[in-house]
Amino acid sequence: MDESSYYADNPPTAVALAIKPHFGALSEKEKRYAHHLSRASFIGTRIVARQTSPESEDIYQLIIALYRACKGDWKKLQKEASISDQSLQAFLEYAAQFLANGGNYKGFGDSKFIPRVSADVIEVLASLSPNTKQLFGKIKAGKAGGMYATTQNPGLMHLGYPDRGHISSYYPDSGSVTEPEIGAVDDFLAAKGLLPENTRLRKLQNGDFELLIASAIKNPPLEDRDAGETTQWTLDGKLEGKKLKLVYGDHMEEMARIAVEIKKAGLAAANDTQKHMMDAYAKSFGTGSLKAFKESQKYWVQDKSPMVESNIGFIESYRDPAGVRAEWEGLVAMVNKDRTRVFGRLVEGAPAMIPKLPWSKDFERDTFIAPDFTSLEVLSFAGSGIPAGINIPNYEDIRRDHGFKNVSLGNVLSAKVSNERIPFIRPEDLQLYQDNRDEAFEVQVGIHELLGHGTGKLLQETSPGKYNFDVRNPPISPITNQPIENWYKPGQTWSSVFGTLSSSYEECRAEAVAMALSCEFSILEMFGFGNGEENMDGKAGDVLYASYLSMARAGIVALEFWDPKSRKWGQAHMQARYSILRTFLNAGDDFTTLEYTQKDLSDLHIRLDRSKIISHGRPAVEQYLQKLHVYKCTADLEAGRTLYEEMTHVDDWWGKDVRAEVLRRKTPRKVFVQANTFLDDGGKVQLKEYEPTLEGMIQSFAERDI
Repeated sequence: MDESSYYADNPPTAVALAIKPHFGALSEKEKRYAHHLSRASFIGTRIVARQTSPESEDIYQLIIALYRACKGDWKKLQKEASISDQSLQAFLEYAAQFLANGGNYKGFGDSKFIPRVSADVIEVLASLSPNTKQLFGKIKAGKAGGMYATTQNPGLMHLGYPDRGHISSYYPDSGSVTEPEIGAVDDFLAAKGLLPENTRLRKLQNGDFELLIASAIKNPPLEDRDAGETTQWTLDGKLEGKKLKLVYGDHMEEMARIAVEIKKAGLAAANDTQKHMMDAYAKSFGTGSLKAFKESQKYWVQDKSPMVESNIGFIESYRDPAGVRAEWEGLVAMVNKDRTRVFGRLVEGAPAMIPKLPWSKDFERDTFIAPDFTSLEVLSFAGSGIPAGINIPNYEDIRRDHGFKNVSLGNVLSAKVSNERIPFIRPEDLQLYQDNRDEAFEVQVGIHELLGHGTGKLLQETSPGKYNFDVRNPPISPITNQPIENWYKPGQTWSSVFGTLSSSYEECRAEAVAMALSCEFSILEMFGFGNGEENMDGKAGDVLYASYLSMARAGIVALEFWDPKSRKWGQAHMQARYSILRTFLNAGDDFTTLEYTQKDLSDLHIRLDRSKIISHGRPAVEQYLQKLHVYKCTADLEAGRTLYEEMTHVDDWWGKDVRAEVLRRKTPRKVFVQANTFLDDGGKVQLKEYEPTLEGMIQSFAERDI
């Protein structure tokens, strides 16, 4: 195993997530609401670490303890430890990247990263106080390699199913648990109508199982338990005779503190909808009830255009290898009214755009419920990384009956890095790409969230004998031109049927929608580019060209997140983008080609024919998109898996030659330095921003860890 490929970025790129003007425009009541929600979000930092790896929480505590031991004076600590400038810098780089990812596995990629400095150096740093010495000893003694590489078991360098040689803290102390066992338990829970997002699963030595439920109390009132009086079942089927016990109180200390902050936020709510939302959050986090959490999401959808937008809880399931258990996440942000107006135009135009997608109304929702779509400036985002946009809730019944929200995170999109290298773009395209990529990405994110994740109908038997389509005259598949033969059965959901495939597959579908509809010049006009007429030579054409170039480039750099040993993709979005690049390359007539003259691919770049985006690029994407969509709508896992595995297959040329050049030219991901809020002696909320440096990143976490 080449340990150097797992080194922490050198250096990670620290960028300030600027928020001061937007926060300053809030009223005192709104600031207090934002403050308590921000506190609730970041209290979950230890939960994220605990969900990442066995050692992550201890590493987090070590970093914070070292900061406090030297009061942020790292040079003083360096002098006391007698280590070099290079060694100190390597530790700070690791610490900042760790904090940005919520643990020692990449939030975007799921592979472990390790310090560029020896364990001996960090041990010397940690020896300067009894607390840090104890923490480092605990990390060093860990079973999964602690902070460093597991050279004897390289599979542990990647998150995944334990029985495939990987590691997942969604299954703590359960090294013998298997993928089929996890699937059987999840199927059993689904049949009981119990949701898994806020759970972890532990397999005991006798073969029985414990379902750990995140809650502030260990014995919730019976009326607040989703499972009612039942606390244990005897399983059947593949696990016949084994027991499954419900254990409340996972992350208990954090959940209790979160619930307190949520209740305080409720006292500063702007309206009854926000109050009800906070009450439902507090009940869910206190008792572990996901029924209560779903109620919070209904209120959240109803809370239209608030000055302070937020969502908090166990939201996304990307990092669970089974694709059902979710990571703690908290968002608090302010609305950017000017940019929100742009997205409002996109929402207004959505009903006219949906019919342009390559499927009939049989595969689309009966009614498009216009969502709230806002451009936000992020105050706080707790989790393993910050996305550019969000489309939630993820619960299909809420989306169908109540709608959903889209948000674009403006200060994430606009965060700039000076002198950033941009590999794989031709020199003659570079200036146009730099001038238009931010605008192209905003268009892409807008379409991806609203018309990508926001479209489609799951054809299902909603309850025994009842269907949301005419089962006697089923829809005709545009792929086979025959009546559909598959649909979702009672109790089945998208993620329960497609399992580990679901996250990346859905991201691919949404990205393909964005690539198809970004060719609509009327949409580009909504964002202020062109006059709605097709014109590849004007500003709208520049933005469209930059969008396709950006997707093609993303498809190449995606190979960083494919592991050649496990032959496993580690990041849902990047797997999707690779498949779309493959779609571009398969479009024919040299629409997209990869050009190089050097055997080692050191001059590899993308040539994409701007004049063929409409004639070749869009049709190729739509053909792929149609299959992705119909297979999803009809619960056709077999066809969907065959298609997606074919399109994301990495052969030797891609996996060895191209990937080697991707790694050689890779650029560090951004590390976002976020502000904190505090209550002063007079009870007023104060904002504190930090320098966009490694030291500023660590300080910001240490000062919010109270």
